[in-house]
Amino acid sequence: MKEYNKKRLTKAGWLLFYLYIILLSYFLFFSEHYGRDYILNEYRYNLQFLKEIRRFITYREQLGFESFIVNILGNVFAFAPFGFMLPLLNKKYRKFFLISFLSILFSLSVEVAQMLLKVGIFDVDDILLNTIGGILGYLFFAICNAIFRGPHGKKKRKRGK
Repeated sequence: MKEYNKKRLTKAGWLLFYLYIILLSYFLFFSEHYGRDYILNEYRYNLQFLKEIRRFITYREQLGFESFIVNILGNVFAFAPFGFMLPLLNKKYRKFFLISFLSILFSLSVEVAQMLLKVGIFDVDDILLNTIGGILGYLFFAICNAIFRGPHGKKKRKRGK
């Protein structure tokens, strides 16, 4: 690939990543559909590990399908692009533990900001689910990268080029 096209592709990738962060921020801090249309009166938090996950699984019928999916799977899938796109955009992020750490740090930052701005609840379970999402995104990247590069770690090239 020509260097000029490679730079343009990288810039487009970073632009998509920033758009993803903006969209994620909207849903986490401003979306009326997810209860962000009002500011809480007090700081709310859950520091008991697996409490909310257990509650959503136990009472999934009473809470509703959408609430269950959004709170359990939504937290995972919302952070999967983070784990996928960073190593795609920059080789220095192609380490499992680095992406795991950055996923924890990013999720922790979001949870603290939600609590301090009183637009959400600081929840250790969300940090766990978000981190799992970041890790799954990274694993998906690693699988795609291995397929693209082939068994010997080299880029597959089209014949005749």
